[in-house]
Amino acid sequence: MRSLVLSGQGLSLDHAVRAATSPGARLGADRTAMKRVAASRAVIDRALAEGRPVYGVNTGFGKLQGKAIAAGDLKRLQRNLVLSHACGVGEPFSLAETRLMLLLRIQSLLRGHSGVTPQLVERLLAIWNAGIVPVVPQQGSVGASGDLAPLAHIALTVIGEGEAFFGERRMPSKKALERAGLDPAFELREKEGLGLLNGTQAKTAVGMLTIWRADRLLRHADLAAAMTLDALCYSVKPFDPRVHAVRLHPGQAVTAKNVRGLLRGSEILKSHSAPHGKVQDPYSVRCAPQVHGACRDALAHVRDVLVREANSTTDNPLVFADGSDDGSGAVISGGNFHGEPVAMACDYLTIAAAELASIAERRIENLVNPDLSGLPPFLARDAGVGSGMMIAQVTAAALVSENKTLSHPASVDSIPTSANQEDHVSMGPIAARKARDVVTNAERVLAIELMAAAEALEHRRPLRSGAGIEAAHAVI
Repeated sequence: MRSLVLSGQGLSLDHAVRAATSPGARLGADRTAMKRVAASRAVIDRALAEGRPVYGVNTGFGKLQGKAIAAGDLKRLQRNLVLSHACGVGEPFSLAETRLMLLLRIQSLLRGHSGVTPQLVERLLAIWNAGIVPVVPQQGSVGASGDLAPLAHIALTVIGEGEAFFGERRMPSKKALERAGLDPAFELREKEGLGLLNGTQAKTAVGMLTIWRADRLLRHADLAAAMTLDALCYSVKPFDPRVHAVRLHPGQAVTAKNVRGLLRGSEILKSHSAPHGKVQDPYSVRCAPQVHGACRDALAHVRDVLVREANSTTDNPLVFADGSDDGSGAVISGGNFHGEPVAMACDYLTIAAAELASIAERRIENLVNPDLSGLPPFLARDAGVGSGMMIAQVTAAALVSENKTLSHPASVDSIPTSANQEDHVSMGPIAARKARDVVTNAERVLAIELMAAAEALEHRRPLRSGAGIEAAHAVI
C-alpha cells in the first residue's frame, strides 16, 4: 500500500492492516475531517475563555478530578499526564502493532470529538510519514480508562521524550525526530495529553492484526481437513450440501463447500466407498464443517466488533461542536474508553483459534496412529530406525494444551484502580495479547497437520487427490 487518507470514518480491516504492515505507506487526513477537528477544538477554547470547568482540561484526572488547575499550569498539566502515565513494562509491541495503534489514534481524532488541535493531528501524521515508530511496552494497561500506559508511550515520542524505532533502530525519540528532520520540541495544548491517552487503540490494534491472521488460519484449516480426509480415505458424504442446508449456521456451509471444492476430481475418493469397513469417520474429520463453521461465525463477529471500534471515538470527555442551543458546543463525560467490547471479542477470538488447533491435533493423531490410519507408524519411511512424525504430534499436543490455559477469558476479570474511581475494568489488552499468542500456536498446529497430511498422501500414490489439494501438496 502506498498511501491511505484517513477521514475518521469507513476504515476497513484490510486497509488498516495493509498500511500497518507496509513500512513505506504514507498517511493523509481528509480535509472535511480536519474541519471537524478544528470545530471541536473551538469548543474547548471557548470553554476555557469562559472559565467553565472541563474534566482533564482545567481539572485533575481520575480521583483528582476535583482539583482546579490554574490557567498558567494547563499546558504543564498535559505534559505531566503523559510523563506520569508512560510507565508500561515488558517487551515492546511489534512495529506493525504500534504503527496500527498510531493509525487508529489518528483515525479516532479525525472524528472531531476529541477537542485537540489540527496541529496535533499533523504532528502524528508527520511522525508516521517519517517512519518513526514509538517504543511501546506491552504490559501496564487494564483496558478501561483507555489504554493509558501504551498510548502514553506513543505520546512521549510526540513531545520528543521516550524512545522510538527509526529505520528499525531503537534510539531516543529526540534523536529519531531530529534524524527525520522534525523538531523534537512539541508543546501539547489543553486537552491534548488526554486526547492522546484516552482510547482503546492498543488492544484494538493487536486485535485487528490477530483477526487478520485468524482469517487466513480458517482457510488453512479447511485445506488441512480436506487433505487429511483424502489421505485417510475417509468419506466426503458428511460434506454433502444437503446436510448443511438443514442447519442454518452460515460458516458451516462455507467450510463444507470449501472442502468439497478442494477434493473435486480426487482419484483417492473414487477408490473407496466404506473406508476400513467403517460406516462413519471420527468427529475430527466428519464434524469439521460444524467446528470450523462455528469458528468462522465467531471470527466474523469479532471482525465486525473490531472494525466498529476502529471507526469509533473512545475519548473522555467527548466534545460535540453542535451540542448546545447557544452554539458553544457541549463537553460530555462518559465511558467510551471502557474496553469491554474489544476485550470480549478478543476472548471469543481466542476460543475460536484454540478450537481450530484442538480439532487439528486430533486429525494429526489419526494420521500418525497406524491403528487408525492403516498407514506406516507415524508416517515413517523406515519405522523403528526412524520415528517419523511421532514428536511432531507431541508438539501439536503441547501447543493445544497451552492454548487451553490461555483461553480463560481475560474479560471476566476486573481489579479497581485510581483509588476506586475506576472500579470496573476490561483487561482488554490482556485479552488481545492472549488471542495473538493462541493464534500463533494454532498456526503451528495446522502447519504440522498440513505437513503430516502431505506425507500421508505420498503413501496413496500413484493416486492423485483433488486439484486444490495437489497444488497445496506441491507447495509443501
